[in-house]
Amino acid sequence: MQLRENVSLKSYHTFGLSATARYGLEITQPHHLQELMDLPQWNDERRLILGGGSNVLFTQDFGGLVLFNRLGGIQRIDEDAEHIWLRVGAGENWHAFVQYCIRNGYAGIENLSLIPGTVGAAPMQNIGAYGVEQEEVFDCLEAIDMETGHTKLFTHAECQFGYRESYFKHAGKGRYLITGVTYRLNKSPNFRTDYGAIRDTLKERNVTELTLKAVSEAVIHIRQSKLPDPAQIGNAGSFFKNPTISQVAFDALRAQYPKVPGYSQPDNQVKVPAGGLRD
Repeated sequence: MQLRENVSLKSYHTFGLSATARYGLEITQPHHLQELMDLPQWNDERRLILGGGSNVLFTQDFGGLVLFNRLGGIQRIDEDAEHIWLRVGAGENWHAFVQYCIRNGYAGIENLSLIPGTVGAAPMQNIGAYGVEQEEVFDCLEAIDMETGHTKLFTHAECQFGYRESYFKHAGKGRYLITGVTYRLNKSPNFRTDYGAIRDTLKERNVTELTLKAVSEAVIHIRQSKLPDPAQIGNAGSFFKNPTISQVAFDALRAQYPKVPGYSQPDNQVKVPAGGLRD
């Protein structure tokens, strides 16, 4: 374990702005956090956990301790005739994990291709795109309680997932460092191509047979057409929420703008893509 001082944050967030943290530590093993908790800096400094740094903007130096979650590894922990369970280190790159699943024929997250960030951030934000949310294949996660140093297992119900919401953004905010996430992937795909421009993009790309790779590449194409590469132009990706309105309100909106898209939700609600409103 190496606790560094005056750490440049430029390469640790997607905006790539110049900023410095008073202290920084790359956590590559869970015991690094427990060792850090014995140091005086643990109680004396403000703390910030960073994964891929795609949801943060540093406008000034951070006068505290930044924990860079670099816990890696993908383990196959169980399987049956229909599913496979993978335990993924929280510091793994999310898109790289999606591509790993596609190469191995594991379905369920192909629509979540090219979302920036790490696996540990996925349940925290309950990431989603093109009609799919990570909670649909989420099984459980492990996290270290930064108040006690103990490891806790969180079930799906305990994570309290909502639309881009979870327990870790509210009651559990700032208390837990997620170390690993277990996902239950499908061995047989159930393609979701009716959301957004996926179907049209597949047609434009002359795709006649649906595969995990084809859907993923269509999603990547769409995302790249809408957002610049953060390696070239710093940005935070798509961080807005799509508004959900009543069916009555949507009918009135569509009467005025016939081409506005909408997707039915429970309780007679309709989700309207914010990108469609912008366009």
